[in-house]
Order: sequence, then structure tokens, then C-alpha cells
Amino acid sequence: MNAAATAESAAPIEARGLSKTYRIGFMRNRLVKALQGLDLTVPTGQVFGLLGPNGAGKSTTIKILMNLVTPSSGTATLFGLPASSTEARRKIGFLPENPAPYEYLTGREFVTLAGRLSGFSGEDLDRRTTRVLGAVELGSAEKLQIRRYSKGMVQRVALAQALVGDPKLLILDEPTSGLDPIGRSQMRDLIFAERERGTTILFCSHIIPDVQALCERMAILVGGRVVQQGSIHDLTHTGSSVIRLDVRGLSATQAEALGQATPLPDGETLRFEVPSAQVREFTERVWNSGGSLQQLVPKRSTLEDVFMDAVKSSGRSSSVGGDIQA
Repeated sequence: MNAAATAESAAPIEARGLSKTYRIGFMRNRLVKALQGLDLTVPTGQVFGLLGPNGAGKSTTIKILMNLVTPSSGTATLFGLPASSTEARRKIGFLPENPAPYEYLTGREFVTLAGRLSGFSGEDLDRRTTRVLGAVELGSAEKLQIRRYSKGMVQRVALAQALVGDPKLLILDEPTSGLDPIGRSQMRDLIFAERERGTTILFCSHIIPDVQALCERMAILVGGRVVQQGSIHDLTHTGSSVIRLDVRGLSATQAEALGQATPLPDGETLRFEVPSAQVREFTERVWNSGGSLQQLVPKRSTLEDVFMDAVKSSGRSSSVGGDIQA
């Protein structure tokens, strides 16, 4: 199999044993482990979320993938090629966490410059620039200098420069951070549109609702390690230790004896949440009290539950959750 065929069949992102240690301080005598043996695979054509609190190692991972930082150990490949490969990076669009385009360029000039740096020119570049500015809804503002743009407009013009080369892989570092609800909604729509085009997207964030709304698969990164990884569905549906039971036919006294219950809108049904190990005993008590069991289902975990459980199991302080926006 030749190199081109290998690149087509390989995962857009593959990291194995990726570690990065920084030396900090005036004497550079303090060591900080930003990444510790990270393993990560991002499948083709999906929006893959990288979720974690500030300082978890998300941005370091992206910098290694973009060849902006050299790992201390381990390997990172893009489409089967080393992350340092120019050929691999030609297939990538990158939106950094805090984009800082030259503010005295107009939006169109900035995106045109990005296109030229990607090797495009002439009418092809003009068409590409017009298309991506329209896609991010900046066509009417393309002749304004970027210094006159709002925060959301800067994010969108930075996304336009990432899209001008029709990338097969889009790496987005905190693309919705700092945006108002309208700006976040617009950014989500743009990401969905790119996914529909078949683009693979690495969506790096600490905002849980955005990850849950956009991503099919995700990895939770805490303290430089992947502590949980899988599809959003599997992570929020498996391993439930709590069972939800809907019960009818109990008096107030009988219900109180069984434990705390939540009345449902029909006025007749009470909902109990019981540890799975106690379900058999609980159902027998319901039947002995003359009640009838209407429904018994595992309680679905929220993504926030999954995240907090992952943090606790990693041995990190739960206070790290203060960096998470729910």
C-alpha cells in the first residue's frame, strides 16, 4: 500500500503515549507534566469532543498536533503521517483558542492572506474567500477592518481562514468560549455544516452543553491523562447504579415508609430512585404494600455526571469542576 492510500485509510488523529513536561520558573527548575501518556484516536467524519477543565492538557495536545510544541515522548500522527509533516498539515484547518488576526486588515484581506499561505491564488482564491465569508455570515462586513469586529465576528473570521483550504480535519480550540448565546448557536450551526460536508472535527472545550450538543464521541482529559473515552450515548447510558421506578396505588403513609418520592404530573404516580443493588428488595416492599410497578428503568447519567465521576476516579480534587461550565 502506497503512502497516499495509507493516508486515506488512517485515522485523522492518532496519539500514542503522548507526554509533555514543561520546565518553568526563573531557574527553569520546576517541572510541570502537561500530558502523561495520552492515547487518543479520532475517527473519520465525526465531531470528536475533547472535554476537560482549564489546565487539563487540551491546548497542549492541540499544539503538539499542530507541530507548535514538541512532545517529550510518544507519537502523534495525522492521517497516518507524523504531526510534523507538511503534507499532513495541508489537510488541516485550525482555529486557536484566542485568535488574534492582524486587526488593520479587512476580513476579506485576512482570509485571502490565509488562502495564499495555503497555496491558492487567482480566481480560485477569490471564489474560496467569498464562499467561506458567506458561510460564516461575514459577507456584509468583509470590507471592515477586523479591529471593528465584535468578539463573535473575530471568531467567525478566524473560522473562515481555517475553512478556506477545504480541510479534511478541523481543529477547534474553545471555539465557543466567550461568545454570547447567539454567537454560540451560530458557531454550532457552522460546525454542523462542516460535519455534513464530511469534515472530521476535533472540538476542544470545557463547556459541557456544547460538547453534548455537537459531538458523537469524546474523551475526558484530567491532569494530562485521558480518564474516560467513548461515544456520548454509551458514556451516559451504561454503568447506571441507580434505577428509577414509577409506582401507583400507595397511600401517603406507605410511600413515606418506602423513601423519598417525586409525584408525577398525572397525580397518581410516584417516582422513586433506588440503588440497583436494592431494587429487588424495594419492589417486594411495593407489592407487599399493595402498590403496582408501572416502570423500571436505569437512571440516565448526564454528561456532567460522567465528567464528575471521571474526575473523582482520577484522584483529582472535585474542585476542578469549578472550571467546567454546565
